[in-house]
This record gives sequence, structure tokens and C-alpha cells, in this order.
Amino acid sequence: MTTTLDPIACLDAFAGLEVYHPPEVDALGAIVIAATAGGVARLDFIDVGRAETITTRPSEHTRACREQLDDYFQGRRQSFSLPLDPLGTDFQRQVWKALSEIPFGETRSYAQIAEGLGRKGAHRAVGAANGRNPIAIVVPCHRVIGSDGSLTGYAGGMGRKQWLLAFEAQEVPLELC
Repeated sequence: MTTTLDPIACLDAFAGLEVYHPPEVDALGAIVIAATAGGVARLDFIDVGRAETITTRPSEHTRACREQLDDYFQGRRQSFSLPLDPLGTDFQRQVWKALSEIPFGETRSYAQIAEGLGRKGAHRAVGAANGRNPIAIVVPCHRVIGSDGSLTGYAGGMGRKQWLLAFEAQEVPLELC
């Protein structure tokens, strides 16, 4: 049985909290940015209606993230330079660091990530860590695909993954954003 984390169930634990509405809100919904004193800890997609129920507490980290997300969606930024503070195991953090090194507009397979970590054959473990990435977009887990080039699961939903990959491939006109 798979359980899905409710992205707004544990938000009181974070020092900073904002809701970001990307320019293409119809395709993506809203994004909750949560931060600790150490940096951005979560970016979660949520429905716009649920976003309206969140009481925000902006912090320097959430404001910086909001600005960099604006730049990303306006086509002015291809990578992020934010302090990050994700909760995860050492292996998960290694995978998330490797994801952050996938260039904008490119993809990698789970097997390629595993090999890059010196863990050939650990593609399933990489997939599990990828699926638990708490910082969507900034740690670009949407750039990971199957070894055969197929789109694989995405915690934010396959429609969002498809949109993000098309956006980065410049198949989504920036004027629409």
C-alpha cells in the first residue's frame, strides 16, 4: 500500500511558508514553498483552492525561492542557487544532489543517475529517492526518465512532468507563461 504525503498537513513545522502561483497556473496549480532557518525544505504542488487556505509566513528563503521561480518560469533562469534543507537519508541527499546537476532541458535515466553515484544496478533505489524528493522543480526530479526514454512517474503528477519537460525543451511558448 502506497501512502501519499499531504503537502499541507505538516506546514506548521516550518519557519517560512509561501504560496507561489506560477504563470501557467492552469497546468501546474499552485506551489507551496516551505523553509527552515537553514534553507528551502519543501516545494509541493497543490490545487489552487487548497492554496487559498494556507496562512503564509514569508521568510528570506521563501522570498528568494519565489523570485527564482519567477525567473525560471519567465525563461530567465535555468538553475537555482538557493540554500536547501531537505529532510532525507544520506543516500536520498546524494541522489537529490545528482538530480540538481542535470542541466536544464536535458534528461537522465534512473540507471544513469545510479551509475554516476558509483552504484550501478541501484536504479530502483534511485527511483525511490527521486520519488521522495521534497523540493520539486528546484531539485529537478522531473528530468529523470526511464532507460528507454519513456516518461515515468512523478509525485507532482504526470501532466505537470510533461508540462515542465516541454517548457524546458522550449515547446511551451514563453508568452503563454
